[in-house]
Amino acid sequence: MSDRVLVVVRAGALTTVQDLGRPGYAHLGVPRSGALDPPAAALVNRLVGNPPDAAVLETTLSGCALRPRRTVTVAVGGAPSPVSVGGRPAAWGAPVVVPAGELLEVGAATAGVRGYVAVSGGIAVEPVLGSRATDLLSGLGPAPLTDGTVLPLGTPAGPPARVDGAPQPRPPAELVLRVTLGPRDDWFTAGAVRDLTTRPYRVSPASNRIGLRTEGPALERARPGELPSEGMVLGAVQVPPDGRPVVFLADHPTTGGYPVVAVVRAADLPAAGQAPPGTPVRFVPVRRR
Repeated sequence: MSDRVLVVVRAGALTTVQDLGRPGYAHLGVPRSGALDPPAAALVNRLVGNPPDAAVLETTLSGCALRPRRTVTVAVGGAPSPVSVGGRPAAWGAPVVVPAGELLEVGAATAGVRGYVAVSGGIAVEPVLGSRATDLLSGLGPAPLTDGTVLPLGTPAGPPARVDGAPQPRPPAELVLRVTLGPRDDWFTAGAVRDLTTRPYRVSPASNRIGLRTEGPALERARPGELPSEGMVLGAVQVPPDGRPVVFLADHPTTGGYPVVAVVRAADLPAAGQAPPGTPVRFVPVRRR
């Protein structure tokens, strides 16, 4: 058996394997999945010399602990957190050598929600539909990690980056989401649309990889009933019967029957993936391009 493996000593609250996801299968009912903060995942891959599509680990709030059976280079990014190797403090946001058998400990996030751990060679679990990403909605990809999971590693593609540290944006103190209204904003009263774009919301603790749920003013419908199911896109702001907007993230369903009042600009979604419960949210309308 190869010793190019990584043993999960502590899985944390929710740690999954993620990559660029599997876009292009919505017509088959398959969500795209992939890292919720793609720029952070791409950066840690670059720091260890991996290609952009290499699979990384995405942690949630409480970090994880890992033990390689062969010396590897790792980088931890995304949500800031303490990092140690063999009980000694190590750099966050920079390449770090972890000797064979030593424990890499990624602590709880000090800000934000999701951390990313890249390992030289990438996480080499078996791909499904061209991706190694864990999809919590459909169940495709590897299951969320548990203590004792053994993960195969690929062969390093290149040397680690020659940097002492790489700048990364801090998780937002306020989440500003630029939205294009529609396609179903006419299902809501003018007052409801005004509430969406002028009144404050907060991130709900019920948020997950499927959607960022909000707490705030309920949006009043202008018409009764429900839509026939129609296609849903990444960033869609769907409004369920309780009237509180839900922003669809990477594991969102591909169809839905609740009306979509607006769609968030793709560039704002990585910050949504890093916003902890209680973060203030503002929806800012922008013109259609």
